[in-house]
Amino acid sequence: MLKLRGHHLICLHFFRGEGYSQEFVANLREVVARAQAGEEVELVAGADDVCRACPALEGDKCQAKPGVDAAIRKMDAAAAAHLGVKVGERVRWAAVKEKVAATPPGWFAAFCAGCDWEQVCAPRKKELGLL
Repeated sequence: MLKLRGHHLICLHFFRGEGYSQEFVANLREVVARAQAGEEVELVAGADDVCRACPALEGDKCQAKPGVDAAIRKMDAAAAAHLGVKVGERVRWAAVKEKVAATPPGWFAAFCAGCDWEQVCAPRKKELGLL
């Protein structure tokens, strides 16, 4: 079973093959493939199956830049609330995909504001009519 944090339930839908390192990108591809293949996903608090391959992870906290772990946890909470999922609940990727696709573009404008990956995701959001 995949373990994903809140914002990854949203953001992985816009993955474009970029990341912090080749190992990180390979892990992202595997996580997305498993989710798309129908593997059940459990919402977790903190570091998940994506974070485990990130070079910025120290213990259970993101250290990519000062204060980022707290900001990421806020994004996790906002994403989980938007999707109607609580930590410990299990979901299917197809159901999450439907909710993401039905999200008003204005929600993404607020949710994604200031994210380091915002411009990487933008072309895929545009393709899906979410910008």
